[in-house]
Amino acid sequence: QVQLVESGGGLVQPGGSLRLSCAASGSIFSRNAMGWYRQAPGKQRELVANIASSGIPTNYVASVKGRFTISRDNLKNTVYLQMNNLKPEDTALYYCNVFPATRNNYWGQGTQVTVSS
Repeated sequence: QVQLVESGGGLVQPGGSLRLSCAASGSIFSRNAMGWYRQAPGKQRELVANIASSGIPTNYVASVKGRFTISRDNLKNTVYLQMNNLKPEDTALYYCNVFPATRNNYWGQGTQVTVSS
């Protein structure tokens, strides 16, 4: 059964940090590149970062480069997103999924990140 469970979101002040986690079912995780995506109110979902099945390479959207780090633990079927120096424009619902993913993929509930003073 497909499972994607995102966690770790919350309310943080600008400049703060959060670490997101995503537990994925083995059928999804194994041998797949994974990605973190986000959707802000009124906007389309966008890819934030992706990581190869081996952990290398990683890629980031320009707006988060140098601030976010994606990683994975293949023994735990978990992918992480370390987010530092958060900005109000990072406010969104964050999802993980295989990379690449489309609207036709199964999507989890996501985890809300709100950056506000």
